[in-house]
Amino acid sequence: MHSPVDARFVEEVRKYRLRFSCPDCAHFQPETRTCSNGYPVEPHLITDLAPGSVVIFCKSFELL
Repeated sequence: MHSPVDARFVEEVRKYRLRFSCPDCAHFQPETRTCSNGYPVEPHLITDLAPGSVVIFCKSFELL
């Protein structure tokens, strides 16, 4: 799911410490930087939450 980033989203991520990026997922293999389900990780490696950017949520995300 593609979700646009706005100021409210950035504030809620900070306030509630929301996690949705591959390194926070149980399926992420840090040694190989891959997903155990075989999904590409690049679209989900969040580096910038600037308003106007887009976050792509993974349907298989499971919090560690």
